[in-house]
Amino acid sequence: MTPVAERRRPQDSPGSAGAAVNAAIDEFERAGIETARLDARVLAAHALGIEPAAVFDRFETLLNRSESERLAAMVRRRKAREPVARIVGEREFWSLSLRISADTLVPRPESETLVEAVLQLTDDRQAPLRVLDLGTGSGCLLLALMSELLEARGIGVDVCERVLAVAEGNAERLGFSARTEFQTGDWGSGLLPALKCGFDIIVSNPPYIASGEIDDLAPEVALFDPRRALDGGTDGLNCHNVLAAQIPLLLATDGLAALEIGTGQEIAVARLVHESGLQVIDIKGDLAGIPRCVTARHVA
Repeated sequence: MTPVAERRRPQDSPGSAGAAVNAAIDEFERAGIETARLDARVLAAHALGIEPAAVFDRFETLLNRSESERLAAMVRRRKAREPVARIVGEREFWSLSLRISADTLVPRPESETLVEAVLQLTDDRQAPLRVLDLGTGSGCLLLALMSELLEARGIGVDVCERVLAVAEGNAERLGFSARTEFQTGDWGSGLLPALKCGFDIIVSNPPYIASGEIDDLAPEVALFDPRRALDGGTDGLNCHNVLAAQIPLLLATDGLAALEIGTGQEIAVARLVHESGLQVIDIKGDLAGIPRCVTARHVA
């Protein structure tokens, strides 16, 4: 049953927050946006500087000129299919509020599957584990693990310095900067020459969309996500091939690796991982039941 708050439409007093939310809902529905009500509420909350749940208590609040203009600008952007997270500049992941930019992917709920998989396979969460996140982006995977593995330290690697600035900012805001560092690199190649001991945990959400399929994705992805963070080459597996070759050299004995995969890639990626010398442990599905994560160990 739909919650009452989701069924109610705000009161339509001219110039009120409720009227503005109603108008946004109508515009979004005409644009074919399935999450019209939620998106309108979140954007109205951002314009008013309040939490989304509080919008229902502000139906009759009259918007001032600045608030009206700010909300109208955000509605126009959403009608153009720009994701809400990009409009407001942040997204929640693993209950952490993360800043994003035009250079980063929007963290997705499916990627939380990697965090769940790692935690399920980590016996001692108080151990001083060494964690590596290859292609860190906003830092979502690394910082989620830091929030659960309280004695762990981690390194996030990305090819783009602007992306690393976002990740570093997130680490600082969330209080993890003392246990994390971020560096520019082509996956793990820059770590290999100076590596003295392997990492206990390696995670990665690499680009895995086949080049020819990107333009067919939802507009929110195809038009607004950075293409380099999506494009996995002809078969979508270019980056997985690189990772499969590097991870055994970076992983400690009995260390754990977790790689995100796209729809239908589980067999191919599991084979790559196995052929690299790692022992495949599991293929974990996301909340929709779609295989989303291949986990493996470096067995002596």
